[in-house]
Amino acid sequence: MKEFISGAGSVYLYIILAACSAFVVRKCLKIPDELFRKILHFILLGAYIPLIASFEIWWMASIFAVLSILLLYPLLTWAEKLPLFSAFLSQRRDGEIKNSMILALFMMALSTFACWGLAGDRFLVLACVYAWGVGDAFAALVGKRFGKHKIRLKFADRKKSVEGSAAMFLTSAAAVWVILLARGGLSAGACLIIALAAAAVSAFVEVCSKGGYDTITCPAAAMAVILPMLHLWGGK
Repeated sequence: MKEFISGAGSVYLYIILAACSAFVVRKCLKIPDELFRKILHFILLGAYIPLIASFEIWWMASIFAVLSILLLYPLLTWAEKLPLFSAFLSQRRDGEIKNSMILALFMMALSTFACWGLAGDRFLVLACVYAWGVGDAFAALVGKRFGKHKIRLKFADRKKSVEGSAAMFLTSAAAVWVILLARGGLSAGACLIIALAAAAVSAFVEVCSKGGYDTITCPAAAMAVILPMLHLWGGK
């Protein structure tokens, strides 16, 4: 119980300090809405680092994520009724922040279970989630600014662009490669091949995902690539 409280406290302390800092910066500087959204996005991604560093037992980390859903859902439902909530957080539609947070916490529980619990490697939690998170942020920023060539495939989200998807592929591959190198156990070349495969699948799935569900589908797709490839390569 003591470990759970300590781990949960570390994650929440990080989120509170990071979010407060972001709000102060937004108050003092004129930050574009899309950029501020991505700052919040990276704050959420950063929460995975104190999560895997503070918890020693994977199922405690998963329970923490599930309990956070039960705590934050009613809190965010109430906060949405405040006039400044949507405007300050740059919501595109009602319930967007709440739904995104719940999906992110669900993925936190799932990735912890699959990567840390079943595969036995906490570093893989970061690799699979960051395959989506880092790439998705750059896809949005690049796509908004430079996305002139829209993807016209029948199954694709028509708002997605070739430029955005290319940015996601490159940045996702870089993020996964760095994490796998830090993890160790494989050569730099092997880590790069796995990173490129995970990034390609994640970028493709992101193009097909609609309604914000890429928070679930992309990390799951990355898991489906990274975990088997590591097993076959012997990089335990």
